[in-house]
Amino acid sequence: MGDNVYRGRAGVVFRFAGHLLPMVLAMMAGMLLLAPLWSAALPEATARADLKALVMATDMAIGMAVWMRIRRHGWVSIAEMSAAMYAPFLVLFIPYWAGAISEPTLMIAGHALMLPAMVAAMLRRREEYLRPHHHHGRKWFRRIAWIAVVLAVVATPPAVAAAVNAASYKSSLYQPAVDVAVPASVRDATPPPHDPAKPTAVVLVGNEGAHVGDALAAYETLAATRAFNLYTVAPERRRVPMTGGLDLIPDLDFAHLDQRLAGKPADVIVVPQLPNPDAVRPIHAWLAAQSRAGALVVGVCVGSEVLAAAGLLDGRDATSHWYYLGALEEKYPSVRWHRATRYVDDGDIITTGGVLSGIDGMLRVIERRLGTRAAAAAATTVGWRFYSPGAPAPLPPSAFGLRDTIAGVNLSFRSKPTIGVLLTDGVGEIELASIFATYTEASYAARTVTVGSGSTNPVRSRHGLVFVPRTDLSTATNLDRLLVPGAEAARRAGPALDAHGLTPEYVHATPGFPFDAVLRDMARTVDVPTAEWRAKTLEYPADALELTGPGWPWGATLLPLLYGLISLAGAGALWAAWRATQARRTLRPALTTTAADQSREPAFTEVRT
Repeated sequence: MGDNVYRGRAGVVFRFAGHLLPMVLAMMAGMLLLAPLWSAALPEATARADLKALVMATDMAIGMAVWMRIRRHGWVSIAEMSAAMYAPFLVLFIPYWAGAISEPTLMIAGHALMLPAMVAAMLRRREEYLRPHHHHGRKWFRRIAWIAVVLAVVATPPAVAAAVNAASYKSSLYQPAVDVAVPASVRDATPPPHDPAKPTAVVLVGNEGAHVGDALAAYETLAATRAFNLYTVAPERRRVPMTGGLDLIPDLDFAHLDQRLAGKPADVIVVPQLPNPDAVRPIHAWLAAQSRAGALVVGVCVGSEVLAAAGLLDGRDATSHWYYLGALEEKYPSVRWHRATRYVDDGDIITTGGVLSGIDGMLRVIERRLGTRAAAAAATTVGWRFYSPGAPAPLPPSAFGLRDTIAGVNLSFRSKPTIGVLLTDGVGEIELASIFATYTEASYAARTVTVGSGSTNPVRSRHGLVFVPRTDLSTATNLDRLLVPGAEAARRAGPALDAHGLTPEYVHATPGFPFDAVLRDMARTVDVPTAEWRAKTLEYPADALELTGPGWPWGATLLPLLYGLISLAGAGALWAAWRATQARRTLRPALTTTAADQSREPAFTEVRT
């Protein structure tokens, strides 16, 4: 009798799952089939995160609705289930528009909430969804349902943990400071001098920040010539976060640049990767106007996408970071995208490959403005060994391989140390970038925080950029390491700093290109696969670095399997407890009935004769 109850309960679960699982598959089919149509017909529909979410919800709703009609569900049920596709996003749009959550959080949370919304819609019409399926192969279907349930139990905890960890870390990469105001000492200082006889080059940073490697490597390469009026500019002059929390105060905003140039365009505009596409959109008109007026515009790495979104690359040759080229080809099909090249010179537009290929792009700019001798001298000054006069240096084709999955392991399941980065006057811009660009984005190996030696007063770099630390040594108590960038800081290192027991590590104490020392440090303190992956995404040849350190992190790699097994064991224990409870409930009435029957039997009295 207990088995019959179990089969009945299990049958309810199977029938419920038998409706839910095909609908989920139909939703996925809708996304796969309809997404290319949106990209071709209305590419702007996926430019904003909120529109992208609505498009995905529509794709899933259409796929699911078609399947539900095949299964002869009513239109009201289809409408309710379609509403479950949109409801989570509509709720999440409010905190997203308010800036409380990021785009990755919006997407992950929206999809995570979709399943309980679907279950709620099914429970509202449980009679309809509990109808048994009239088809052959019931045993086959039950086996499939069991496999699906087991896989869901095993996969859900690590998937949720990975999604939460990834969203949390990525949202921190460009987290702004609590106070974005410009300190009075910087606001009231004399702006950088302007020499009308020199060409003007500007490195653009958005109000939401810029990629630290793209921007600072380009800046120092141009600064090495001392032949440009060189400024960092933004729509507004305020503290902007670069990758990993390095706060920069731009030299000028758009209005002051226009005043300084008397309404003329800049000669060279460098566009690095800028976070938050929605915030970048107002920059497009400014870039287009500068380009029409005669500026040479250079898109560094994924900064090429900013140019493409502004319409500057339509019908032209361009390149970008190898990892993003596939998506860019789909999103901007009118651009002739090139692979395996350091840069593409297309006249008044130059685009470069990933991160450090931006140095080659700047050397090309210097070639065109000042000649190859000046470009070679700049390459020597910044320590770049790969300069190729007159043409881009050879760049082997890159693709994501099995060993590159180290990035997912680091992002989703690996604990991340907090590295304090001590800011000192005179530090080189590429020296600064080498730490923040290496340890944060793409490698996901650590969290970084800027530290002042005795205060949070602004610090000036080698060529005059202004950075503001977020904390100082007296209050930075939760650090795992303290790195001090800069060869100059290593040379003038005095008595040991009071760093709460941490030993300051001068990563650029030995001569060489700044990224060499940091990649070796990463291989030694994290692991070699992570260092190799980061060198690959930086587009930096690491063969000569002789990286040594730990190998593959099997503990972190197997952690999701452990999560899944624990979840499966817990689910099995709950299932066994539920079965035992049901068996006791079934047995108790049977025992009561037996006892009652026995009490009604006639009593026989023994008669002795």
